[in-house]
Amino acid sequence: MAVKIKLKRLGKIRSPHYRIVVADSRTRRDGRAIEEIGLYHPVQNPSRIEVDTERVQYWLGVGAQPTEPVMAILKVTGDWQKFKGLPAPAPMLLPATKEDKRRAFDEFTKGLEAGAAKGEAITPKAKKSEKKDEAAAAESAESTEA
Repeated sequence: MAVKIKLKRLGKIRSPHYRIVVADSRTRRDGRAIEEIGLYHPVQNPSRIEVDTERVQYWLGVGAQPTEPVMAILKVTGDWQKFKGLPAPAPMLLPATKEDKRRAFDEFTKGLEAGAAKGEAITPKAKKSEKKDEAAAAESAESTEA
């Protein structure tokens, strides 16, 4: 019997959450599982990932194959690197909050106000009447040549 570590989908239509489960490879996606070893809630900000490291290491050790999405989750948590004997991944950074983004924008605009660039147009704007005069002059020059 081939055993897979895969995601079992739960939740409403537009608010999915998953359980990381160990199941027979022939079962349906949301079918019967041998064991539940974690949670994954992608809609939350930041995503909620909980994995029972001991059980993951056990199942990987006895030959369970993770699916691609589960392997990506295990790489984020560092369980895959631990199983393979690789160095641990860098810690995950939380996404910037609105206040952090606002502060960075304010610092950027202060630098512009200090004289780096004023944001002025390089070429002066021509008025509509001047454009009409230039077009008329070009047409009269073409008619005199012919």
